[in-house]
Amino acid sequence: MSGREREPSRAQQSRRAARELAVQGLYQWRMTGKSMAAVEAEFRGQVADEDLEDHENWHKVMEIADLALFHELLTGVAGHHEEIDEQLAPVLDRRLEDLDAIELAILRLGTFELAYRLEVPYRAVINEGVELAKSFGATEGHKYVNGILDKLAARLRASEVKARRR
Repeated sequence: MSGREREPSRAQQSRRAARELAVQGLYQWRMTGKSMAAVEAEFRGQVADEDLEDHENWHKVMEIADLALFHELLTGVAGHHEEIDEQLAPVLDRRLEDLDAIELAILRLGTFELAYRLEVPYRAVINEGVELAKSFGATEGHKYVNGILDKLAARLRASEVKARRR
């Protein structure tokens, strides 16, 4: 670890775990067509599988996740997905339907946080999206996610971005 990096706090780890679960839940929601309530119930009903690595075991991730944030992210994206998609479309280089399902889940989550969770700094939203894409997305997907969220931040958080870039 370099001198600038530090271990994430327990609260940061809890929020990251909530976002990881939310991305997986959003992916499942899109792929199965189940209601978000059903998807969330499946996640909350998971039992531990000792044969899985801790980071792959939803039950273990749920133990450290901020469950209120997990719920807020799932229901927020589901409740605002049409507005989120309208905000995303102008900054994409392809149709929403042509995006990788994981990258779309990450972009929807990031867009929700940029638009509706103003207490989260835009740079934190972008960083979290990039880290999620590195963990779950295609090999170079994190670069695409970074570019899209950066463009969205400039649109949705213009004054915050401008103040930061001075």
